[in-house]
Amino acid sequence: MSIDLSPCDGVHRLLFEVALRPIQGARFQPTGFPDLGAATYQAGAQACLLVESAQSMANRLEAVAWDGDADDLMTDLRGLSYVRVEQDGRYLTSSITEAHRINSPYILEGKDRSFFDTLVKAFDAMQQGPIDRRKLASTLLRYDANSLLHGVFLAKKELAGGRLRVPRALSAFVEAEQIEIAASGGVKNDHVNPGGEAKSGFGNVPFHREEFTAERITAYFNIDLHQIRGYGLGDAVTRMLILLALYKVRAFLSGALRFRTACDLELVDEQVTARRPVGFALPDAAALGAAVRDAIAACTEHMAGTTTVSFVGR
Repeated sequence: MSIDLSPCDGVHRLLFEVALRPIQGARFQPTGFPDLGAATYQAGAQACLLVESAQSMANRLEAVAWDGDADDLMTDLRGLSYVRVEQDGRYLTSSITEAHRINSPYILEGKDRSFFDTLVKAFDAMQQGPIDRRKLASTLLRYDANSLLHGVFLAKKELAGGRLRVPRALSAFVEAEQIEIAASGGVKNDHVNPGGEAKSGFGNVPFHREEFTAERITAYFNIDLHQIRGYGLGDAVTRMLILLALYKVRAFLSGALRFRTACDLELVDEQVTARRPVGFALPDAAALGAAVRDAIAACTEHMAGTTTVSFVGR
C-alpha cells in the first residue's frame, strides 16, 4: 500500500514528540560532556536535562541506513547514492558512516582525485558569484543523497571557495523534564593490594556516580519539509527524501534504544503520531521499507548509485 503524504502538503515542519521511559527501573544515564558533565538547565519552573544531543542523534539516524555486516546500505535503501571508500580493494568507510559525509578526508584528501575532480567540475561555475542552490542540491542527490537530509559543509577552497553548505533537514534530540539527581557510588576493589597506588591503577578506589530520574523523557524529531521542497528537485525526489526521513525515524525508534550502559529506553506507546500535522501517523517499518524502495527506484535516473573511491594516504 502506498503511503499517503498529502496530510503534509502545505506544512513546513513534520514534528514528532515521542514519549520514552527506562526499560527497567526509573534511573537513566544522560549524555555527558568532559568540561560540563550532564547538561542540566531550567525551562521556566522545570528542571530539565539533555539526554541525547542533536549531534549524537544525527549520527544515530545516519547509522540506521547502514548494514555493518554487509558493509553496504540496508537492503531497503540499495540504489540510494553514496560514496564508498576502499583501500587495497577492501571496504574502508563511506559517506554514510563518515562524520562529515562527502567532506570526509578519506573521500577528498587521498591520492585518488577522481571524485574530487568530479566535484570541482560540477561546481566550477560557482567559483565566483552566488551559489546555485538547485545545482548544489542536484549534485548532492547524484552522489550522496543522505547529505540532503543530514547536511554537509564542503570546506575545500577548490569547491566554490569553500562556500557550499546545506543545513540538516532531519534533526532530533532527547530531553527529560522534572528531573532529580539519583546519586550513588561504588568502589573498585583490589583484593591483592587494597592500599596500592590509585593513580597507577592499584588499590581500592571509591567513586561517586550521578544518574537521573525524570517525570517525562521525550524524543523530538523535526523534518524540515520546506527545506526539502526548496531543493527544487521535483515531486519524485521530494517524496523519496521525505519517505527516507520517515524511514530513519521509524528504524531508530524500532531499534534498541540503549544510548549508553545505563541509558536503556523504550517507547511508552508503539503508535507514533505527529504533533504537526496533527494526526499524521508514522507508518510501520514494513510499509516504510516498501515505500522507500519504490521511491528510490523512481529516482534512479537522478542518482549515480555507488561511487567508489580508492584511499591511499598522501
